[in-house]
Amino acid sequence: MESSNVIRQKNGRQRKQVRATLLPESVNDMDLDSSEPEVEDKTEEGSVLLRGMHRRSGIRGELGNVSLLLFLYVLQGIPLGLGGSIPLILQSKNVSYRDQAFFSFVFWPFSLKLLWAPLVDALYFSRFGRRKSWLVPTQYLLGLFMLYLSVTVDSLLQSEGGPNVVTLTAVFFMLAFLAATQDIAVDGWALTMLSRENVGYASTCNSVGQTAGYFLGNVLFLALESADFCNKYLRVVPKDSGIVTLSDFLFFWGIVFLVSTTLVAIFKRENVRGKRTTRTPEETQGVMETYKLLLSIIKMPTVFTFCLLLLTAKMGFSAADAVTGLKLMEAGVPKEQLALLAVPMVPLQIFLPVVISRYTAGPRPLDIFYKAFPFRLLIGLEFALLVWWTPSVKQEGGFPVYYYAVVLLSYAFHQVALYSMYVACMAFHAKVSDPLIGGTYMTLLNTVTNLGGNWPSTVALWLVDPLTSKECQGAAGQSCSSSEELCGKEGGICVTTLDGYYVESVVCVVIGLTWWVWLGKKMRRLQEQSPAAWKCRVN
Repeated sequence: MESSNVIRQKNGRQRKQVRATLLPESVNDMDLDSSEPEVEDKTEEGSVLLRGMHRRSGIRGELGNVSLLLFLYVLQGIPLGLGGSIPLILQSKNVSYRDQAFFSFVFWPFSLKLLWAPLVDALYFSRFGRRKSWLVPTQYLLGLFMLYLSVTVDSLLQSEGGPNVVTLTAVFFMLAFLAATQDIAVDGWALTMLSRENVGYASTCNSVGQTAGYFLGNVLFLALESADFCNKYLRVVPKDSGIVTLSDFLFFWGIVFLVSTTLVAIFKRENVRGKRTTRTPEETQGVMETYKLLLSIIKMPTVFTFCLLLLTAKMGFSAADAVTGLKLMEAGVPKEQLALLAVPMVPLQIFLPVVISRYTAGPRPLDIFYKAFPFRLLIGLEFALLVWWTPSVKQEGGFPVYYYAVVLLSYAFHQVALYSMYVACMAFHAKVSDPLIGGTYMTLLNTVTNLGGNWPSTVALWLVDPLTSKECQGAAGQSCSSSEELCGKEGGICVTTLDGYYVESVVCVVIGLTWWVWLGKKMRRLQEQSPAAWKCRVN
């Protein structure tokens, strides 16, 4: 492969400026020149006329490019949505929480992609295209992995002794890794695919496309895969299975990936010459220089302290965020109903950042982060009460409407607290990032932020089983600590006397309050540092 330079404006799902944010997972920094595109015309009158034509035409002249970007982001969201569906399917098959913790590593690639983003930006075949060199093989691999899974996923989920979690994790980790790599390539391509006057639409395509793709791979799939949902709302004659199976869904999207990638490879030229509207130039530097730059940023005292705080700030929310949904399923709430609760959350997720950004636009955005912190901890305790209350309201036909209203209201309050902290954090990242290296700087801070949410969630899932106490009732002298099967063979049954989720919920709140009292104030004081303390000295 030919070596080039690395783009400074690293693009990815973690890096969107707050004003364009739709979802916490969809963040992109678009620090681009918003000036008028240059037009080749020697007369002032001609220049004014042509600029007026650009304003009137707007996005209409580039609908094809915008549609392509939107479609590529939708494709990117499909494997992410499927990855989010698997834990709910595993929970319905009664896997252990240690297995859930192991599978949670699937969600790490998007928090670690900064490690290989410079390679994607710098190594390519110039004749084929800087971005297509990675996009085409990555999407082909995604399609092939989906086709492989369509043949093997049923055996992996229904193997003797329970689902084969190790193989499932390995395959879906590769899907997430490839999707993250595709994200780097598409974000970089968006900078040059669109003209300078329309490049702002790239962040919209990112947010809308990924959200739509995740919805298709998660909410829609779980609904159509559920026999109960399909029999209740979509069928006249009930059947034992849903309208689609996981195997069918994977096969369909695998074919879509292969066909669409072939069409892009053949018909879409990456660099189109002769266009009168100028494209945004890509700012580049070498691979090793980028890694050295990242290291120099981390070594700065203020950045190092801030990164440590970001890595520990979400420990108090880990039980509520990672385990609550699985516990509701364990209590009998259908997985498709939990997925459908995400639908009314979408308008709230769009509206909240717009409102909250008004309060984080000042010189002290982390004040909002600090104030929302204890409320989010209290909501975690409310989630634990919700899980405890759930079995008592279960009826023969399921759950009453008022129960789902309470769940929806609880999730809405959680979203308000979550977005208050998220938008405040993103605003502070934008405030302190050195403009000279803004893209790399912002990407690093947001990567650390996402990683600070992933590792506590994995640990929280891992500790549920060890913290749970059970006793064998109906079989004297038997214990459930080593094997529940032995208790069952002796005619007994293992009964949970203390659920590790409740233990975690209390411990997490204590840890969170301790962090808020001792380290939260230190985080707020970082706002008092001079701008010079955040600037990186580049040789």
